[in-house]
Amino acid sequence: MTHDKTDWLCINTIRTLAMDAVEKAHSGHPGAPMALAPVAYQLWQQELRYDPTHPIWPNRDRFVLSNGHASMLLYALLHLTGVRRIDSESTVQDTPAVSLEDIQKFRQLDSSTPGHPEYRWTSGVETTTGPLGQGVSNSVGMAIASRWLADNYNRPGFELFDYDVWALCGDGDMMEGVASEAASLAGHLKLPNLCWVYDSNHISIDGGTDLAFTEDVGRRFEAYGWRVLKVADANDLSALSQAFRTFKQERGLPTLIIVTSRIGFGAPKKEGTKEAHGEALGPDEIKGAKRNYGWPEDAQFLVPEGVRERFAEGVGARGKQLRTEWETRFQEYRKQFPALADGLQRMQKYELPEGWDKELPVFPADAKGLATRESSGKVLNALAKNYPWLVGGSADLNPSTKTYITASSPLRPGEYAGRNIHYGVREHAMGAVTNGLTLSRLRGYSATFLIFSDYERPAIRLSSIMEIPSIHIFTHDSIGVGEDGPTHQPIEQLASLRAIPGLIVLRPGDANEVTEAWRVIAPLKHQPVVLVLTRQPLPTLDRTKYAPASGVAQGAYILADSEGTPDVILIATGSEVPLCVEAYEKLKAEGVKARVVSMPSWELFEQQDEAYREKVLPKAVTARVSVEQAAAFGWERWVGHAGKVIGMRTFGASAPLKSLLQKFGFSVDKVIEAAREVMQSNKK
Repeated sequence: MTHDKTDWLCINTIRTLAMDAVEKAHSGHPGAPMALAPVAYQLWQQELRYDPTHPIWPNRDRFVLSNGHASMLLYALLHLTGVRRIDSESTVQDTPAVSLEDIQKFRQLDSSTPGHPEYRWTSGVETTTGPLGQGVSNSVGMAIASRWLADNYNRPGFELFDYDVWALCGDGDMMEGVASEAASLAGHLKLPNLCWVYDSNHISIDGGTDLAFTEDVGRRFEAYGWRVLKVADANDLSALSQAFRTFKQERGLPTLIIVTSRIGFGAPKKEGTKEAHGEALGPDEIKGAKRNYGWPEDAQFLVPEGVRERFAEGVGARGKQLRTEWETRFQEYRKQFPALADGLQRMQKYELPEGWDKELPVFPADAKGLATRESSGKVLNALAKNYPWLVGGSADLNPSTKTYITASSPLRPGEYAGRNIHYGVREHAMGAVTNGLTLSRLRGYSATFLIFSDYERPAIRLSSIMEIPSIHIFTHDSIGVGEDGPTHQPIEQLASLRAIPGLIVLRPGDANEVTEAWRVIAPLKHQPVVLVLTRQPLPTLDRTKYAPASGVAQGAYILADSEGTPDVILIATGSEVPLCVEAYEKLKAEGVKARVVSMPSWELFEQQDEAYREKVLPKAVTARVSVEQAAAFGWERWVGHAGKVIGMRTFGASAPLKSLLQKFGFSVDKVIEAAREVMQSNKK
């Protein structure tokens, strides 16, 4: 493949835009964009199946900038290729996703060029990256989704889905454990449509990577089951092209392309040094670099004539043709397979199928009851019957989390139609892969024990930043784990998850609250959710005697009440709801006007209007007791200074559940004692 001066003009435009933006902001990472501009240019211009005028076309290739600190590389590409802006209704706007003015406002308040790429904030960004290892791990989920869509929706003569997933990553990604887990999973699944381009520049913030990182990455990936290719010089466009074509022609395995680059390429004194990594180069160094590029030294934010036109001739024209052909094919597909086409269109908007909830179970009253993990498994399978793009799995815990879709098969190497993903013991990657599935418009879910939410937390946090409806299921939610002891008994995890802005945490108190929790979860479009479930059985409450479980949708509701204003309010979540109900019945028999409030979700309750919140928790009733087998932290907001919190203030212990409940004060007697205390103190 031949290259001309205009190719290098485009490459140097990317470099100089990055340098100028970082210099003006006095903040950022110029070195990686300077080094990787040829890699990104060659990939976008020659290979990427992408239409800048319609950046959410379903069969586009995905480009993930996992080393998100190099964000100016992506912003320059989005600007120069003319990527259009997408509004909140997924409508293409006749305005650029990234204008030259946006680049000049790099890292400034409310600009579309934040320090690290952010999904939903900047059109053309496929996932929020920055925390290293997360982006490449998302790309594994995206690649799974591509093959899943192909195996489930392609028909003879109608190959709707065959897109590839490209992830650009660096040494930091390769050091992060989450990336190793994701790479191992991708190798096991033999994902043929996944390519990671690894920028091996041997520089980290501290200095050379040889300070801490000397392994042979290529051999490691070969052991994972990847094809490994090498390009000795990031400026060798022909070698890059050959490597990209090899990935596309020799299918059957995921591909790692190791590209050797010089960070800060062209900078007279800082090329190849740590100083080019995370700080502005300075005026003199920028002038020197521009001289080395044959660029006007004093020009800033220059886009020479012919650059935008070259991109339009390449990725622009190719992408438009591919998208137009795809849309024509889809119109005919819709005529022949209307039900499948309807599902695909709903999927793209996170909309539910018709009749999605028609088989959700209603559980009869039962004093023995079910563990909420058991009832959730029943609800999940009922939902899955009518929600065909609900796809997920657990980290080697399906028998415990009850999250296996029994009507489907496992997703296996080369067989990607199944809806059950076996993640192995890879919780870190599971969360990130789930986000990748969800970003691809499948409804992804993950499952493990609540204690291991700590391993998934970075991905959960990112799902909230991105405002995507990933589902994170956690069982074994308390000291109810029993004999497994404090290492496996979650204490602080609920409080920690509730601290994440935008995340909905649901801890249902019986089987019917579980059903209603799933009714809340299924329609979500912009909020991730955590569903927290018990190992031990809970009574299924008699809903002819107590309020209907539909109150779950409001986050908290009056489950049992007294005539008139209550003397005391008992508030609980999950397994402690039946405990409070039992205490309520005893208090009621003693003539105490008590109320039980089931509060499965703080976040949903906070979304209700003030009148509803006042109805459930009237300010005048200050005698309140909260009961939850988790850290007491945060409950003061609901019980007030005059209330009492029955919770955990230490780690748990290894013992049978009954012994633990007695030791830590989760008994009817303790709840009644606390109720009497707060009533007495409020009389003074």
